Amino acid sequence: MKSSKSEIDLDHPNVEEYLAESRLDGSLGPDKKLLLCDLVDISPALNEAASAIVDDSFTRCFKSNPPEPWNWNLYLFPLWCLGLFVRYLILFPIRVVLLAAGWVIFLSLFIPVHFVLKNENKIRQQLERLLVEFMCSVFVASWTGVIKYHGPRPCARPRQVFVTNHTSMIDFIILEQMTAFAVIMQKHPGWVGLLQTTVFKSLGCIWFNRTEAKDRIIVAEKIKQHIEGPDNNPLLIFPEGTCVNNHYTVMFKKGAFELGCTICPIAIKYNKIFVDAFWNSKKQSFTMHLVRLMTSWAVVCDVWYLEPQTLQPGETPIEFAERQQSFVEAMLRRLE
Repeated sequence: MKSSKSEIDLDHPNVEEYLAESRLDGSLGPDKKLLLCDLVDISPALNEAASAIVDDSFTRCFKSNPPEPWNWNLYLFPLWCLGLFVRYLILFPIRVVLLAAGWVIFLSLFIPVHFVLKNENKIRQQLERLLVEFMCSVFVASWTGVIKYHGPRPCARPRQVFVTNHTSMIDFIILEQMTAFAVIMQKHPGWVGLLQTTVFKSLGCIWFNRTEAKDRIIVAEKIKQHIEGPDNNPLLIFPEGTCVNNHYTVMFKKGAFELGCTICPIAIKYNKIFVDAFWNSKKQSFTMHLVRLMTSWAVVCDVWYLEPQTLQPGETPIEFAERQQSFVEAMLRRLE
């Protein structure tokens, strides 16, 4: 369709031809002709820049790569249908019942412990830790989790912080079933937020809201107070600040590394043989993410507790954070 003389025809099949025609009939003024000529001149550079952005390594950190289809042939398709039937109509209902029973047991014990033993702080804290570890174990069982833990298990010591790569909120559940961590995490809405403000608060967990500018100062003060307490649960921080697809790591934020305490790195590596555990929170709610895990065959994962690290002489917190990121990323690459 041809445009009027006062408009630029963006649907013209060939820009160079359009420019030639415009020069002949004088329909464009000198300013517009110059603008279009400049656009044609820089279009290869724009194309290369756009390609670089699309294939940027940072963008790849948040890309979920779907598995290649394997079932579209005559003899594998019936087996795939059988597997679908088993996962959705047999395993999934059993896992839902298991999870519901776990919640009933947990709440029937947690509520009396939390409110009846208010004055017995140490006993109450120990029982609450055990109950939270139990509930996290129920969650892992509802995915038929196959979790292998390597290295010395964490223990509560003052002035130490655990940092780990972050693929999904289930990272916290997998680590919590072995050790009662207090975690630093984004405040979530819905039933997850309710758990944060009730159950996980008993562990000493600290929540923040990215939309609140004052939260950084408040959270930093709470972290300093927590790591000084000898009876507090070990502190767990996800220094990436967001979920990454378990193939890469993104730059660790320096906040955890400028506390002047021992850093204990943890590397979590998921095997995608049965399900991809990466949670893309922009495309999927956490409830649907759990449903996807519960309708898979299993969640397979390796957890490596790495050697504690300290700030070296002359090293800045940013350099310390980069060194720990490289340490964790090297372990993830080794496990691929």
